[in-house]
Amino acid sequence: MEIAVAGAGLPIVDGFSLPASHREILRPAELVSTADGRTCELPRYFYEVESWSAALDTALTAHFGLWEFMDVDVREAPLMRTYPRYIPCAVTALATALELLRLNVGVPVRIAANGGYRSPSHSGSRVASPHSWAGAANIYRIGGESLDSEERIERYGALARRLLPFVRVRPYGTVAGTANDHLHLDLGYVTVLPHATSNRDHDALLGGDAR
Repeated sequence: MEIAVAGAGLPIVDGFSLPASHREILRPAELVSTADGRTCELPRYFYEVESWSAALDTALTAHFGLWEFMDVDVREAPLMRTYPRYIPCAVTALATALELLRLNVGVPVRIAANGGYRSPSHSGSRVASPHSWAGAANIYRIGGESLDSEERIERYGALARRLLPFVRVRPYGTVAGTANDHLHLDLGYVTVLPHATSNRDHDALLGGDAR
């Protein structure tokens, strides 16, 4: 079976071109406030995934498939649980970061359900969650170890900080900004302008209005 590589085998779509029902949920390029008061722009460009089979057959890196970043439950908006589905292009950057961790530990790194991309309309998407940029992953298991204890979360968190100094790692805890049943890694609010977009799209992102 031929494996597609995201960026080569998947169509890239401008969120402004999607039907109104999808734009309402994805809110492309909408400005939102972060918990610390900054203003960030939600993703505008997405990979179009036509089916679950396409997600299964699309490799992002040697050890991560697209499907691992798309696994959600009923907390996600119903339209985002049907196909076609739309995943921000930054998912490839997140997968590349996790690949470095995977290569170092030498065992599978597992992302929790709802622990990869979540649309801004997901019930778990709090104020400007990096998950809405496809820039965050909640890892629940590494090899044979479940990440549900302080010792394991802090141990793998320390490893992630050393390997990936550009990634935010949440410490162990039970208050906001911490985690006690997974290892949270995120790149922040990353947006991607794909090469496939036109100069007009680029100009619009820099201050014009393509709506």
